[in-house]
Amino acid sequence: MIKNSTKTILRIKLRTGKVKKDRGFVLLFAITLSSILLAIALGVANIALKEVKFGTSAKDTNNAFFAADTAVEYTLFNDKPIINAYPYTLAPGNIQTWDFIVSGLGTTGQGCARVNVKKDNTSPPDIKTTINSKGYNIDDVSCSGSNTNRIEREIRTSY
Repeated sequence: MIKNSTKTILRIKLRTGKVKKDRGFVLLFAITLSSILLAIALGVANIALKEVKFGTSAKDTNNAFFAADTAVEYTLFNDKPIINAYPYTLAPGNIQTWDFIVSGLGTTGQGCARVNVKKDNTSPPDIKTTINSKGYNIDDVSCSGSNTNRIEREIRTSY
């Protein structure tokens, strides 16, 4: 009986020793697997963040463009012969310019536009008018902010 119990004890010790050698492999496998899952999760999160930024950028681009377009329409409306907010008073052969800011534009009311109106009478009797409008999606009333999310779109109209 003593022999049998000794063999049983030896077998248990051998099995226990073998399990102790494999414990490092299981830990390494668990760390590798969790690293792979973390890398996949970070990749998916990065793609989602880029999609959100792209969607916001498209909206901001539209706001900047519409701010510039609204300022051009405002200028054209005020340059009608009846209103004539930009009268040409210089002699033939001269150029006259006006600069102004239109604010409170866009869907949020935070957009603005810088407008330059130039009337060129260098080849009379035709007076060439050029309207240059730079629209911004977000800005202050002076339209000279330095926000990093500020987007500029420009429209030039000549007639």
